[in-house]
Amino acid sequence: MDYFLTEEQIMIRDMARQIAEDKIMPVRAELDEKEEFPREIMNFLAQSDMLGIYIPEEYGGLGKGSLDLCIAIEELSRACLGVSTSYAANALGTYPIMLFGSEEQKKRYLPDIASGKNLVAFGLTEANAGSDAGGIQTTAVLDGTEYVLNGTKQWITNGEEADIYTIIALTDKAKGARGASAFIVEKGTKGFSFGKKEKKMGIRASTTCELIFDNCRIPKENIIDREGKGFIIAMKTLDKARAGVGAQGVGVAQGAFEEALSFAKQRYQFGHSIISFQAVQHMLADMAIQIEAARSLVYSVARFIDSGAKDVSKESAIAKTFATDICMNVTTDAVQVMGGAGYMREYPVEKMMRDAKILQIYEGTNQIQRNVIAQALIRETVKKK
Repeated sequence: MDYFLTEEQIMIRDMARQIAEDKIMPVRAELDEKEEFPREIMNFLAQSDMLGIYIPEEYGGLGKGSLDLCIAIEELSRACLGVSTSYAANALGTYPIMLFGSEEQKKRYLPDIASGKNLVAFGLTEANAGSDAGGIQTTAVLDGTEYVLNGTKQWITNGEEADIYTIIALTDKAKGARGASAFIVEKGTKGFSFGKKEKKMGIRASTTCELIFDNCRIPKENIIDREGKGFIIAMKTLDKARAGVGAQGVGVAQGAFEEALSFAKQRYQFGHSIISFQAVQHMLADMAIQIEAARSLVYSVARFIDSGAKDVSKESAIAKTFATDICMNVTTDAVQVMGGAGYMREYPVEKMMRDAKILQIYEGTNQIQRNVIAQALIRETVKKK
């Protein structure tokens, strides 16, 4: 379908697709096997100005929007979700600074993020704070001109590889989620270290590890916005980022579909290519229908976000949930179409199916997204009355 992309969006798509095919596809199996962070690919993305797509021009970025970023994420995900997760998590960690940071913070951090000199990570999740983001225990206590951070963040994408971390911590435990604040912490700060690197089912090229704060002192100027704003910052950040997770789902599904379609043309059984069998044709047709529907929805929501709408929670949750559920369906069917071959590591759909599962989990499980959608529907019904 023609989504009426601008010339610049087409250029971003073509650039991302070229990088995916030339730089990522040849090494994706090796990166997955070795569980190796794609540093060289990230450097190449930086050189190609892909890391600053969404950052305003005055801070060294391209000044584009959510749709432009989703287009790039989709193309990278088509090749490898592990690489695209490393890429997308950089934006996730940057949004708190870009959306809520002071002018001084933006000038200090955004240019080096846009250029790729510094990578970023977002620190919200803890052992007892996943879907229940209000359950965080990490604290930040003001001591003179510094905040002292104590606690542990769990399952943080780009952990240890990133240079800048946006961290959600409690400045007032008594207030619960309303006592949370957001901070910028730089790698190398005394009292800030890293725990174990996780071994994962999928997205193995993406580094995931613990962040440990042990009397970590940061300047009080490193608070983003003001005390008590952390939960709102986290939720608004996730609202803006979830369309990107939907784009990841579309990209992985597209890649799996293409592999299954190609295989079905070449695989012969009973004297015919299996694509001539109606059962296989229907599976491929359903895959194509689902992918196009998911892409249409993700692009539409990304455009809605770019319109400047104040509340995009429901729409971003819908895009994330639908596209990632579709991705799980399509990758599973791709393995089925390819049969025994699809189950082997020699073929990329095995990895794609493993990778796809995380999309239904991170940045808010799809069950939590359905709660968000339902609560929005209830509020809208009350307003109409």
